[in-house]
Amino acid sequence: MNPPQDGPAAPRPPRRRVHTRARILAAASDLFLSVGFARTSIEDICAAAGYTRGAFYSNFASKEDLLLALFDAQAADRMAELEQLAAAGAAMTAPERARRLVEALLRVEPAETGWILLFLEFRLLAARSPELAARVAEHDRAVSSALAAVLERTLPELVPAGADAAQAAEVILAAREGLLARTAAGGRAAEQLLGATAAVLSGLLA
Repeated sequence: MNPPQDGPAAPRPPRRRVHTRARILAAASDLFLSVGFARTSIEDICAAAGYTRGAFYSNFASKEDLLLALFDAQAADRMAELEQLAAAGAAMTAPERARRLVEALLRVEPAETGWILLFLEFRLLAARSPELAARVAEHDRAVSSALAAVLERTLPELVPAGADAAQAAEVILAAREGLLARTAAGGRAAEQLLGATAAVLSGLLA
């Protein structure tokens, strides 16, 4: 008897469309980071990417949809970095590894500052729009779920007794966002707050 055949594979988007989407994302990223979300129009993005509004709407339903796609990509990159750090620190003691990983999650690199400000701007806009708030909540759930999977797979020491990985992920991400809002400007005070938060949080989790 012949083995059952899987259904037809979903068609891949044409290479040209993938290229168009990537150029629009790159142009929007540059504009959002330089002048902010509210001050960037779809026309600005199209002009910077060299495409028409039709090309934009064939890839994204709205400017908000595009920004959330950028946030999703940033979160995926962050999760990949965290897994690499977890693998690199396998020989460390649990407290040492917990401290290193918590610091990696909380630290703001110079290249990230613009993304932090952009996300804070978008979250404030979403607080005044139920539709946007629902989209941001959906993004938050996806990121929390991805982090919980990383914790379960490679970082069980960051899940304290009495909690599960999903709960630990939500608390870590909430602490990260609050800390980023207070340290985005950098400076000595930011470093002191980062050190204090990393010490307390890693101590609790380890």
